[in-house]
Amino acid sequence: MKSTWMRTRKLVRRTLVFLLAFGALSAIGGAVALLLTNGLGMPLAMLDGSPFSSFVIPALFLLVIVGGTQSLGLTLLLRRDSSALLWSSVAGFGMTIWIMVETVAIQGFSALQAVYFTLGILQLALVIGVLWIDSRSSETSRINSRIEHAAQT
Repeated sequence: MKSTWMRTRKLVRRTLVFLLAFGALSAIGGAVALLLTNGLGMPLAMLDGSPFSSFVIPALFLLVIVGGTQSLGLTLLLRRDSSALLWSSVAGFGMTIWIMVETVAIQGFSALQAVYFTLGILQLALVIGVLWIDSRSSETSRINSRIEHAAQT
């Protein structure tokens, strides 16, 4: 039974690693492209009604906050650090909040925003999945220990 939990956990963890890597590369690449091209060809009028007069500050937010938390979550997960799931969830929340704020700021919505919003939600779901698997795995281990102890007496 434990091997099933461990295989499932490994699959969920690998999926989370992939999604964090995709999120980090996308956020960092998108931010650099925004900075180098002053908006990737998007008109500054898209920022009308927002607190921004150019794409520089949004690009820096994308780079540091979104790309940074995605990268940190990924790095800690790969290093099997005890805070990896915490930072992976921060990355997922950061991605979803970024998309919500972006949607309000530009007063529009695109399929790409739906993809990245879903990415953040999936990251959060996978963190919850790992935590659930860990709780089920430890509960199964406790039950098996009790059964073995009872069988020995």
